[in-house]
Amino acid sequence: MNNPATFCTVVPPHILDRLAQHEDPTVYGPARRTLEHDAQLRTQRRITAVRGAAAPTGTPSDQPERTIYDAGHREALPGTKVHSESDRPTGDASVNRAHAGLGATFELYLKAYGRHSIDDSGMPLIGTVHYGEQYDNAFWNGEQMVFGDGDGELFLDFTLPVDVIGHELTHGVTQFTANLDYFGQSGALNESVSDVFGSLIKQYALGQSAAQADWLIGAGLLGPGIHGDALRSMKAPGTAYDDPQLGKDPQPAAMDGYVRTSRDNGGVHINSGIPNHAFYLVATALGGNAWERAGRIWYATLTGGELDASAQFADFARLTAATARTLFGEGDEISAVLKAWSQVGVPAT
Repeated sequence: MNNPATFCTVVPPHILDRLAQHEDPTVYGPARRTLEHDAQLRTQRRITAVRGAAAPTGTPSDQPERTIYDAGHREALPGTKVHSESDRPTGDASVNRAHAGLGATFELYLKAYGRHSIDDSGMPLIGTVHYGEQYDNAFWNGEQMVFGDGDGELFLDFTLPVDVIGHELTHGVTQFTANLDYFGQSGALNESVSDVFGSLIKQYALGQSAAQADWLIGAGLLGPGIHGDALRSMKAPGTAYDDPQLGKDPQPAAMDGYVRTSRDNGGVHINSGIPNHAFYLVATALGGNAWERAGRIWYATLTGGELDASAQFADFARLTAATARTLFGEGDEISAVLKAWSQVGVPAT
């Protein structure tokens, strides 16, 4: 399946909305430009969606095929080709980090789940760095990754956190599998799945166990003057940042804090905290490496063909429970899954 209409960014609109209302032009300028740009791209994606998309092609390989482009601070994609798969590291740290992050994502999906790139058919991985002027975001546009440099004060270079790269590329994996609708609870699941595998990609690259992981999304992205650790926390949703400029992290950790809103496609970046927390609870209850048991359950649920595009939290919870039972039988895995969903207030039976 393929849903080219979905345009997914890592910085939530509620953060940019708040910054856009700031009195200081050095704060509101980049935020307003980023919001306007993202709105235009979302519209373009909806228009081009009617053309349809080609089916996955290519020969699966155990080696990634990465190409990095430089937009030169313009907004034309893909930009100027600056790095191919076999090239040595360049003098541009953003290029090197983008190359490494695409590789880390490819590696986790191949080694842990036997998946050959984003579409499981050897899709080449393309990244563009230095996109736009002080562009405060990174996004997957259905075909490639795009990285802004940030404004240098509130947000730093978007190639810095490998989990941000993994998050965005996982939107591509979702696009080619369950194709979750990007609205309401299914949209929050879409965002959560990207956070889950973004975190697993970082943990795999660092060799971290579930207990060692920080469970933060976007650590290292916020500027040095910001009161916060990251964009989101899977361990403790709602605690990632509390800053006079960014505001306070609004994510709930359980259904009793579920946010009903018409903004951000029904709060997809906010309510994703609930399934995020469920995964964290499963992974830490099982211990060891999170990509092995908890990750296998989530991956098989996403790619197994039974997850409906309009799935709600309870649908996803029930399927993860069924998947845990199929993969591991009546043991610690199914117990951890049922307990985790119960703790966040989502029925899994």
